[in-house]
Amino acid sequence: MLHRHAATGRRTVLVAVGTLVLSGIGSTAAAEPPPAAGPPPSATQTLGADRPSAQVLRALERDLGLTAQQAATRLVNEAEAGTRAGRLRLALGERFAGAWVTGATSSTLTVATTSKADVTTIQGQGAKAAVVKASLSDLTAVKERLDKAATRVSTRYTPQWYVDMPKNRVVIEAASRTTAATFAAAARLDAEQVDVRVTTKRPRLLENITGGDAYYINDAARCSVGFSVSKGAQRGFATAGHCGDPGDRTTGHNEAEQGTFQASTFPRKDMAWVGVNNDWTATADVKGEGGETVQVGGSVEALVGASVCRSGSTTGWHCGKVEQHGTSVSYAEGVVDGLTRTTVCAEPGDSGGPFIAGAQAQGMTSGGTGDCTSGGTTFYQPINPVLSDFGLTLKTASTGAATPDPQGGGSDGWAAGRVYPVGATVTHDGVVYQCLQAHQAQGAWTPAGTPALWQRM
Repeated sequence: MLHRHAATGRRTVLVAVGTLVLSGIGSTAAAEPPPAAGPPPSATQTLGADRPSAQVLRALERDLGLTAQQAATRLVNEAEAGTRAGRLRLALGERFAGAWVTGATSSTLTVATTSKADVTTIQGQGAKAAVVKASLSDLTAVKERLDKAATRVSTRYTPQWYVDMPKNRVVIEAASRTTAATFAAAARLDAEQVDVRVTTKRPRLLENITGGDAYYINDAARCSVGFSVSKGAQRGFATAGHCGDPGDRTTGHNEAEQGTFQASTFPRKDMAWVGVNNDWTATADVKGEGGETVQVGGSVEALVGASVCRSGSTTGWHCGKVEQHGTSVSYAEGVVDGLTRTTVCAEPGDSGGPFIAGAQAQGMTSGGTGDCTSGGTTFYQPINPVLSDFGLTLKTASTGAATPDPQGGGSDGWAAGRVYPVGATVTHDGVVYQCLQAHQAQGAWTPAGTPALWQRM
């Protein structure tokens, strides 16, 4: 593994594809628009699946073997499935055991439950029902025991562990069954509580080899921009955590003074953000192929099985599917929790680059195995925890997306800029709503106007 270190010598450098450009824009938040006449927008319209980028469609056709029509239909189906899955998750409560999409066009939404009595309810939402033994909360509790054990014992030969919703099991990937059993025992788990998959492959951080929208850390190492963000009046960008430490100075691809690392977390998480000076402006653009760009419309989390595309400085645009959320990965540099595992290929130099589902930001490349010749597995750090942990606002193309303070508003009142998990309740205009899909609220995404994201209680 090739390493490039910042001056502190404490972190391995990753490369990300960027969205920061030289230009100037205003920094004031747009006022909330009045509700439009007529029916509220569908999930397809809210998430921008009805106007997909040509960059995304072409990559889906190539990497998933789809026709142009199939690629477009898949994005629409995935947008609508997310809303239906959210409604069912709230309706089933503790009996909910996961949701995922399957089929070339993601035409089948499956929702799992621990009770046969829920089958009619699930089918009533146009989904396929799966009756299983363990709820998602039960599986998550098992995985959390493994997470705690990883802080006490070596995971050198246990590269990853995660909840596999379609299999209704917690999976440990390890170099041998004995290694997996030892890890499970350290978490005080019985052998029947986990599945073991033997593998000799260990995920690696995808280090810097070639650049793309590069920036330099302390004039000694290089990374690239992930997604553009802001915090109050401060503009900047999110990137991988092991690119730098708080206080590290950055210069841009043109070697002009750029900014400073404001916060960074690695390992356990793989997230950081850089605040830039007035010569740099955050945009909603992500670099695609041939100098073209894709615009970010929000950060609604994709379902397991949904298509996702990645931009990287070494291999460009590639697509695949989401396999699991909340994966714990044991890199040589330490364990990182909460990553999303995908079938997208990547190579050294692609790290830190943005993952997008349609027009929705998903996260930034962390590491993986394989390459884009033989295929492989790639993990990304989800963007919503980055926005929440650091109090950042994602720059999007949506009207009214900017907001000066993502932590503004009352504790129970809806506020643009807040990151809402599934099940969160808010009050807006005197009405109580419950969140259907995890996302950062945009100025134009009021609960009353986005039934794809909010359910009236």
